[in-house]
Amino acid sequence: MTEPSGARPAESTAPEAADGSPASIAPRASRLALIIPTYNERANLPSLVAAVERALPGIAWELIVVDDDSPDGTAALARDMARADARLHCLQRLDRRGLSTACIEGILASTAPVVGVMDADLQHDPALLLPMLQALEQDEVELCIGSRYVQGGSATSGLSPGRQRISELATRLGSLFLKSRVSDPMSGFFLLRRNLFEECMHRLSGKGYKLLLDILMAARRPVAFREFAYRMRPREHGETKLDSLVALEYLLLLLDRLLGRVIPARFALFLLVGLSGVAVHLAVLGTSFRLLDSGFEFAQVLATICAMSSNFLLNNALTYRDRRIRGLGLIRGLLSFYLACSLGAVINVMLASTVFAAGIPWWLAGLIGAGVASVWNYAVTSVLTWNRIR
Repeated sequence: MTEPSGARPAESTAPEAADGSPASIAPRASRLALIIPTYNERANLPSLVAAVERALPGIAWELIVVDDDSPDGTAALARDMARADARLHCLQRLDRRGLSTACIEGILASTAPVVGVMDADLQHDPALLLPMLQALEQDEVELCIGSRYVQGGSATSGLSPGRQRISELATRLGSLFLKSRVSDPMSGFFLLRRNLFEECMHRLSGKGYKLLLDILMAARRPVAFREFAYRMRPREHGETKLDSLVALEYLLLLLDRLLGRVIPARFALFLLVGLSGVAVHLAVLGTSFRLLDSGFEFAQVLATICAMSSNFLLNNALTYRDRRIRGLGLIRGLLSFYLACSLGAVINVMLASTVFAAGIPWWLAGLIGAGVASVWNYAVTSVLTWNRIR
């Protein structure tokens, strides 16, 4: 059917790049989806995309930037780049933090049969992407890992001495719980078949920074894997996001894998912080009552306030690190914590007294009251105090 004379040509519906030119369109389905979790990585993105382009000639790939609302505008740059290259995508997360959950959400947003995770800081070698992809498509393997601990790799390059020691200890500890004897379960550079991810995705913890370890523990069976040696390169721009508390994140992951079906790892840490509060309470009580000769009632009130304040600060820094309250929000958070724990103390006393009056031994009545109060404090403060990232 010919077009009527004088009719206007159909308008293009193709997206436009930032300069107004039509954006490129991916010609075929992607064989590989690379998930890049980011936070303040704006300066690294152009170099990363160029490196992936060089490493995968003739391969249909896509790159998904999952950004945790970086203040440096990483997400905005990723969207600008995606307008000019349809292989790029940006998933910006609000009020959420965490490398593992970012990677999980990025994988779920893709449709490629092979998915991979690598850092945006150019410390992982993109030259390994093609041989990894070929191994997954041609060999009987489900998982390919960039390893620092096989021959030809380096566990020391690109890391400070402190991070080297933490990494080595964590690797040994993590290997104790795995059915698949990989040399580097702490690696943040790996590719896997989608069906392996889908097999274990509902059992993933999502805690901390080590998704590979999480996947290996959730698989519940030996995984067919192959390791590729690489040397971690120095970061080109920005600074590492792995501070001194990354070891705690790792221990939380292990606790969640081991106890998560019975006791949530976050609740276990909440209880440990509570025990530290008992020590603070007794120290302040003894100092005020015995050394400063204040009245017992005053000393008890002061000790209670100090213990609750200590518990709040430690929980904010450790238990709820991913929801950490900052700035002026600390005042509101502290007051809400006081309120929740004060009600918990009332519940403790009333329940323990009622149970004791019913003939239960005093020590068991005390444990019941303290246990119920701990559950109350944890449940209420998780919603009232740490309900979202501030």
